[in-house]
Amino acid sequence: MRSFLLKLPVVLIKLGLYGLVFSTPILGVWLASSLVAYTNGPTALAVFSGILLFPLIPILWDLWGSRKRKVPGILTWGDRITLRTLILNILFITCLLALRPQTAFLALSTRGDWMLDGRQGATVEWVQQNLFRLANRMEWLYLAVRQNPYQQYADASPVRPSPQGEPSSQTASGSNLGTTQAEGQPTPTAQNAAQRNDLWPWAGATLHPAVANMPAEVETSIASVAQYIAQQESDPWQRIKALHDYAADRIAYDAPSYFAGQIPPQDAETVFARRTAVCAGYAKLMEALGQAIGEDILYLVGDARTQTSDLSGQSHAWNAVNIEGNWYLIDATWDSGYVDRSGFTKQYKTDYLFPPPAAMVVTHFPNDAAWQLLPTPLSQGEFLRQPMLRPQFFAEGLTLLAPTRSQTDVPERATIQLENPSQRWLYARYAPKGSGQGDYCTEQATQGTQIDCPLPSAGTYEVTLFSGDEQYGQYSYLGQLEFNRN
Repeated sequence: MRSFLLKLPVVLIKLGLYGLVFSTPILGVWLASSLVAYTNGPTALAVFSGILLFPLIPILWDLWGSRKRKVPGILTWGDRITLRTLILNILFITCLLALRPQTAFLALSTRGDWMLDGRQGATVEWVQQNLFRLANRMEWLYLAVRQNPYQQYADASPVRPSPQGEPSSQTASGSNLGTTQAEGQPTPTAQNAAQRNDLWPWAGATLHPAVANMPAEVETSIASVAQYIAQQESDPWQRIKALHDYAADRIAYDAPSYFAGQIPPQDAETVFARRTAVCAGYAKLMEALGQAIGEDILYLVGDARTQTSDLSGQSHAWNAVNIEGNWYLIDATWDSGYVDRSGFTKQYKTDYLFPPPAAMVVTHFPNDAAWQLLPTPLSQGEFLRQPMLRPQFFAEGLTLLAPTRSQTDVPERATIQLENPSQRWLYARYAPKGSGQGDYCTEQATQGTQIDCPLPSAGTYEVTLFSGDEQYGQYSYLGQLEFNRN
């Protein structure tokens, strides 16, 4: 018995070592193959790398070492192969994570279950859940290299939503944020909002009269503007809309500074004076306008996925507002117009004025999960796996049936299936990822529920969806999905 107890630690150490030896090649191949799937590369490359790391290179390494070894070593052949396999695979995984930490997490979170594509069943679902749970453990590395430059303008002790919607500096759990979501469809978060017919989606909204007709002499300071709006509008909902409209209408997006990577100060006073800003400036101005008249408007930071960003999105800032004891979300930046390489195009809208949290979280992921305003907040991986749809998609009553992921493998053509109860006119364009040069998926727009997009050759494509009231009228951008043609 004593002899067994003395040997037990050695046995346990060996079992642990052998467990690491067999698990590290699997983890390495999983990481490499997920990266390959995400970039639409040849899966055989990942498999070949796994064969090299276990057992081919360790065995060749030992054969090379044995030719130089003059005195027999302490370790057996099996021990040497085990240690060398462990060292090689740890180095391989470390190098992949160190060289591409952000892409590695993105690949594991979105394509970590690539080997299960097309399969269904309880077992498949269980494996998927555990693969993504394991991928979530890499989030710390992703966040470590992903710095948000707009965080510097955030308050040191941010307010968090409480169940009653009143400001609180204490942590609120995701299950008691005072929000609702019925039958899987995005709905306004507060009971008061659900009872109003003039809230989101705003039909035919124009600039608030207090903003459209504001005398020039009023626009001498942030306080003067806010106080004028408060005097002109007593309804709390319309007053917040007027503040939103002022920021969205009076401020132009500073596209040159953004693309140059040289962003000037974004504090509210500087933005008010310059009348240009990036997202942080819009959000800080909204915050300052609210403070001037006692409205509870907060500054939020996080990631946002746009038409010009990859699946992981980019750093962003927006606002939350407390109205009648409930929190709502606002993004005046995205309601001011749109940006491309040619610059900023002014185009006022209200898509991001009090949108349902379930629609907002498709494109906006706050650093503090409580500000998703969802009963059960999404993880970073769940956010990345969602198709990139704008609130306009939900506002038009559309429901995406397939695909349900941000990136999908297809053999030849991309197919989008959806519910279209209002018979909106739809069309789609495809383009190789990053090129911007593509073509229409179909010759004519459709009021149907399926769009087929023939992809001309192997590669990764972005398929962009649009809708309109009439077949040959004006169309609005609804979102985009990625497809890999193998």
